[in-house]
Amino acid sequence: MFIPGILISLLTFPGVIVHELAHQLFCRWCKVPVFKVVYFQFENPVGYVLHEVPANKWHSIMISIGPFIINTLVGALIAFPAALPVFKFNNAGPLDYLLIYLGVSIAMHAFPSTGDANAIWEHIKDKNTSLVVKIFGYPIVGLIYLGSLGSFFWLDLLYGIGIAIGVPNLIIALLA
Repeated sequence: MFIPGILISLLTFPGVIVHELAHQLFCRWCKVPVFKVVYFQFENPVGYVLHEVPANKWHSIMISIGPFIINTLVGALIAFPAALPVFKFNNAGPLDYLLIYLGVSIAMHAFPSTGDANAIWEHIKDKNTSLVVKIFGYPIVGLIYLGSLGSFFWLDLLYGIGIAIGVPNLIIALLA
């Protein structure tokens, strides 16, 4: 079943917003000037951050993978309080289901885009890039492209469910 990406983005817009916010936060943390931020729009791309090209290659990598870190953490933290009422006590209210939805939608937008992979690629293919940066950068680019390919098979949704539902349930099971 084919569902257009814009429809998925519309249904999971909180994740798009957090994804772009994560790029912006990592730009600030790396002291890279940001020129424009679009948190959500009804066209492709649904969100983006325009920023100066980082002089530091590590900063480029961190800005590109920032959403993976932030969206994963925020998605898990938002869904965690709702996990007990929804999955263990069967006395969940509307707010609990809202938190689960937010957690899944935020976590499923954790994967960096192919544009992020291209930005890393441009930095690491430079002959002046250190071997250490290349050792870390090339696999990250490959993983981003695999994640992009996997989103065709709903890998991003599975990841969101795993982070927002699976991780809290695993923690609860370990602590119970």
